[in-house]
Amino acid sequence: MPLNKANLSQGLKRIATRMEAEADTLNSADGQLGDGDLGITMVRGARLVTEILDDLPDDLGMAFMKVSQAFTKTSGSSYGTLLATGLLAAAKATKGRTEMPWAETSGILGLAIAAMMARGKASLGDKTVLDAMEAVRRATDGLEDPVALLITSQEAVTAALVEFRGQTNKIGRARMFGDKSIGLDDPGMLAFKAIVDALA
Repeated sequence: MPLNKANLSQGLKRIATRMEAEADTLNSADGQLGDGDLGITMVRGARLVTEILDDLPDDLGMAFMKVSQAFTKTSGSSYGTLLATGLLAAAKATKGRTEMPWAETSGILGLAIAAMMARGKASLGDKTVLDAMEAVRRATDGLEDPVALLITSQEAVTAALVEFRGQTNKIGRARMFGDKSIGLDDPGMLAFKAIVDALA
C-alpha cells in the first residue's frame, strides 16, 4: 500500500506518542548545546498535529500543508520552523495526489533538505538534522518496500549519529560551544531519530 491519508495519519500518531516519551531526553540533549526546550517544542507540535488528524484531506499535498501549519503554531523555535519548511516541500511535491509510492521517499527527503538548507543557511556536514536526513535519503534511494525502507532508515540515522558525534557543531547556538560539542549528539539529529524510530 502506498502512502495515503490513512497511513500518514497513523504515522503522525506514532510520532506524537514517541515525542511524549522522548521529551526529557531531547530537552536534556538540547540543554547541553542550546536552550533545552527541544523536547517541549516537539511535544507541543505533535499535540497540535494530532488535533487536526481527523480533518486531514485526502490530497496528500494539502494534508502535509495542514501538518506544517499546525507545527508552525507551536513556537518560534528554529527547529520547528525548519521542520515546517521541510513539510511544505513535501506538500508541493505531492499536491493533487491521494497516494505516493514509497519509492519517492528519498526524492521527497531531498526536496525537504534543499528547502531547509535554504531557510536555515546550514550546509551538510555542519552536524545538524540535515546530516541525518541526508544519510536516510542516500540509504533509501530506490527502495520501494516500506518495511525495508524503515529498517534502512533506522540504520542510516543511527550511523549518522555515530559519525557526527566526534565532530563539532558548526551552526546555530550549538556552534558557540566549539570543541565542547565533540562527543555530544546533535539534539536535532536525535529528534529525527525519534521520528524514524516511531515510524518503524
